[in-house]
Amino acid sequence: MSVRPYRDIHRRPSRRVNVGSVPVGDGAPITVQTMTNTLTADVEATVAQIQRCEAAGADIVRVSCPDEDSARALKQITAQVSVPIVADIHFHYKRAIEAAENGAACLRINPGNIGSAARVREVVQAAKDHGCSMRIGVNAGSLEKHLLEKYGEPCPEAMVESALDHAKILEDNDFRDFKISVKASDVFLATAAYQGLADACDYPLHLGVTEAGAQRVGTVKSSIGLGMLLWSGIGDTIRVSLSAAPEEEVKVGFDILKSLNLRHRGVNVISCPSCARQQFDVIENVRVLEERLAHITTPMTVSVIGCVVNGPGEARETDIGITGGGNGTHMVYIAGQPDHRLKSKDVVDHMVELIEKKAAEIEAEQAAADAGVAAE
Repeated sequence: MSVRPYRDIHRRPSRRVNVGSVPVGDGAPITVQTMTNTLTADVEATVAQIQRCEAAGADIVRVSCPDEDSARALKQITAQVSVPIVADIHFHYKRAIEAAENGAACLRINPGNIGSAARVREVVQAAKDHGCSMRIGVNAGSLEKHLLEKYGEPCPEAMVESALDHAKILEDNDFRDFKISVKASDVFLATAAYQGLADACDYPLHLGVTEAGAQRVGTVKSSIGLGMLLWSGIGDTIRVSLSAAPEEEVKVGFDILKSLNLRHRGVNVISCPSCARQQFDVIENVRVLEERLAHITTPMTVSVIGCVVNGPGEARETDIGITGGGNGTHMVYIAGQPDHRLKSKDVVDHMVELIEKKAAEIEAEQAAADAGVAAE
């Protein structure tokens, strides 16, 4: 039994799908995705945006392929980036074939929307020939007419039925290397649809609250919807949909996973909201500190607390901590223990120096451990 069972998340069992070299499902780490908003045919702009997303930690990046030029541009794009690329296809089966031929690792496509059974077979064969997986992407805003007539409105049951109908088309073509999403802009609808789909199949699930809004509101809606599902063990890959730069979606995605102890990347700063007891400007120091630490990918926790009420207790649980003290002199904690005192004016510079040193130590220890395993 876990030492802290209240923190345990028991993930839904699912089959595994590979998006290029990235595994999704069957216990693999939950991956973070985003989507470019450049013209895909503009290779230089698209590559630059993907590389910014890579730097932010994206595991997978999706690009839209609405025309032949975009699909063919994938060949140049995939040659210049490290993350696997998903080609977003709507309706035109030839774009899916071209994307597979030009380096896409996955096709986002609804097989029921691309025409005849023969066209579906062609797309499936192209996916098999080029090692592409697929994602069936159901959206509440574009449900099939017969389902809207049957159910009267977009609802969880309609979305699950749509997903399973599309899945059956691929299964009938002996293709099961796919994941499924059932997205909606309504948090209640999206979460209920995912819960129903999780019970109905064992395919890996791509989570998202679609069209969630601008950065602040969209982050809140996505955190509620994705957080509920992830906490209950549902979800194998996520995309936070924001009206913001794609790399911001990646950052929010990782923050959601870090909050649930599902993924760890970079510095997790635990800081107080500040009050009249604070002995240094917590808000400004944390703002600058997070900016200065953005380059660190090593997982660790840092506490920044303005006074001694909760500071020592929080510091006990973090790698490095600082607690505000009187007369402009504060206590710095290392590995949960009081280590030395610090004057206010040096807070950010000193903390950055300590954190970078600790990150280097953790990386060296991990490298040594990896070398030891390789030598066995």
